[in-house]
Amino acid sequence: MKFTAFPSPAKLNLMLRVTGRRADGYHLLQTVFRFIDHGDTVRIAVREDGLITRGRALAGVAEADDLTLRAARALKTRTGCRLGAEIVLDKRLPMGGGLGGGSSDAATVLLALNHLWQTGLPRKALQELALTLGADVPVFVHGRNALAEGIGELLQPLQLAPAWYLVLVPPVAVPTAAVFADPELKRDSEKVKIQGFSVPPGNDLETVVCRAYPEVARHLSWLKSQAWQGQQGTAQMTGSGACVFAAFADAPAAEAVFAQRPPEMQGFVARGLDLHPLLGLAEG
Repeated sequence: MKFTAFPSPAKLNLMLRVTGRRADGYHLLQTVFRFIDHGDTVRIAVREDGLITRGRALAGVAEADDLTLRAARALKTRTGCRLGAEIVLDKRLPMGGGLGGGSSDAATVLLALNHLWQTGLPRKALQELALTLGADVPVFVHGRNALAEGIGELLQPLQLAPAWYLVLVPPVAVPTAAVFADPELKRDSEKVKIQGFSVPPGNDLETVVCRAYPEVARHLSWLKSQAWQGQQGTAQMTGSGACVFAAFADAPAAEAVFAQRPPEMQGFVARGLDLHPLLGLAEG
């Protein structure tokens, strides 16, 4: 069986504001997504028998909940393709980290299989399919750094300044649903105007998560104490956590701060991307 490897990059939320809540319970957001050159790898082999299988189990994730399998089956149902796929996920991104790992993996499967199966869905149709899998999946199919509004599906491409990011990974997994269900979550932030490269920092979920998860608060506090050396002069949480990050003008500056971290703190340094590496696999 011949496998082809496809990258599945992480994202950072450079800003995240909760601006309201719909009648169905979904929260309205305003956020800026930035892709980074650190992530998972999805390896896919086309099957002639039409079956969708995973070549390796993912710890803690049942097959019914595996977003890579759900993405493949959704595309197969949408297009009526007779082919199948075996999917192997090489996982680097933490689950419950706010880096969009599962969403990115699902988007990579949609883009890769649309190409391998030659089903030919345009990008807009793939984004609509992606939204059925999760609110963060469409931006990875969109393929460009973006300002997102609504529940995350209204995307406006953004050109962002070059940056390197120091990302710390606290040893906890934060359940997104619990964060959004917290009664103390701020839900009435005003929308801000994004002008040029200027993205106002801040994450409305940060206070709730830091209160519930002391390790997130500790990692964030340390990074904030170092972030004066960073490009934006601050550090913040990404998504619903647990990961926290700070931006730097170049790799040496980020690596220098990373080297000073307490020995028990884990993380990485990554470059901000302008485009998703699989942008060319879909038209439109």
